[in-house]
Amino acid sequence: MNFFRKFTVIHVLIIPCCVVNYVTPEDNLDIPSIAKYFNTKGRYEEVNPHLLKDILAVNTSILQPPSAQCQPFHLTAIIRHGTRYPTSKNAKEMQHLYNMVLHNATGEESWLREIQSQWRMWYTEDMDGRLVQKGVEDHKHLAIRLSKLFPSLISEEKLRGGFIKFITSSKHRCVNSTLSFKAGLTELWAITDKEFDHEVNDALMRFFDHCPRFVQEIDQNPTALSEVDKFRHGPEMRRVTEKIADSLRVPYNTINDDMAEAGFYLCAYELAIKTVNSPWCQLFDEVDAQVMEYANDLKQFWKRGYGYDINSKSSCILFHDVFNRLKRAADENKSGQQVTEAVTVQVGHAETLLPLLTLLGFFKNNGSITSTNYATQTQRSFRTSHMLPYAANLLLVLYDCGAGELRLQALLNEKPVTFPGLSDQQASMPRYEDVKDNYSELLQGCDFETECQLFKSPA
Repeated sequence: MNFFRKFTVIHVLIIPCCVVNYVTPEDNLDIPSIAKYFNTKGRYEEVNPHLLKDILAVNTSILQPPSAQCQPFHLTAIIRHGTRYPTSKNAKEMQHLYNMVLHNATGEESWLREIQSQWRMWYTEDMDGRLVQKGVEDHKHLAIRLSKLFPSLISEEKLRGGFIKFITSSKHRCVNSTLSFKAGLTELWAITDKEFDHEVNDALMRFFDHCPRFVQEIDQNPTALSEVDKFRHGPEMRRVTEKIADSLRVPYNTINDDMAEAGFYLCAYELAIKTVNSPWCQLFDEVDAQVMEYANDLKQFWKRGYGYDINSKSSCILFHDVFNRLKRAADENKSGQQVTEAVTVQVGHAETLLPLLTLLGFFKNNGSITSTNYATQTQRSFRTSHMLPYAANLLLVLYDCGAGELRLQALLNEKPVTFPGLSDQQASMPRYEDVKDNYSELLQGCDFETECQLFKSPA
């Protein structure tokens, strides 16, 4: 099967479905109080609130190399696509809720009257997760910020010289995000005389589709997410659906967990796409939003995270690709050659990033999150609202600190994160050799073909 394709020019398709008014920070944004609980539907600005004041702001002091001698010579960036429209499934569920509210809800609350008399359902199934204009801006702005954070790596000279490589998932939202990232750089440097290729590689960026064991045991197995189903039919979620029914003055059996999720998504999409505090947000208070966030975290935990071993092992192919690239860059640097791939930008999905973050051991709780331990998980590490907003990114940066010492820094969403399992006081920028030692079992094993084969024999 051919997973590799080259693209030169692709035109971005943005569906002109509605008039969207983008609000600048000077307009004093009215952000819903529940915005920080939107999981993978959240804005990048909720994770980095300082960007609301200046979308191009960077703080180079966060890099903190152990000495001024340390200079970056390679950057790998694995990035989620930007803000997108709802999928067909989400749009259908939101339409169902809207129809019910329009025809059955009663009450005199101003927000409910606004939904029934002014708000119009503009989400359609044919939008199907396509990138929105805000998603284009997400990647343009990220490209500019990274060029400011790492000016010696992401530079016009490096781009023109072919030292920056672009790889993407075949999904339209990822291809268009990649085009947007490139446009951010070419517009920044006013490059009009040259175009830059990108490679479509689903084997790397959609590895989960090509792992038979994951597909059979998790993705297509209705029992794999039993903990999610139990929680969605449990007492915490029931309190949320009953409160929504009370707000709309409809019978309790009118509102189920899918409709609650649809309302939550309506609030999230309206903020992410249109920068508005939608009347739909009034269906939820902060306690409700925490329950909705937990339900979605449960799904991610059991389908893409620590719930099952194959979730993370399906990313072995991407793990080895990243570390092989780091090794090539380190070897070239050591031999005094110019590093041929100074920067690699790889654009994929939340489902690309989360298994890899899990394989690397980031955001691991003590024990599993389950349908019955919601009350004890308020301080959990595994929180996708913090980890995986639109345009989420994992950066791995190699530094040469002189005398043959190389160091590796990891940043998630432009903030340093500490490699799990490393006790070095410089754990935020440990020695490259220590990182390799830390992941030696994975580097020696973690074979994608072996892990992903069906009916794998017990170890």
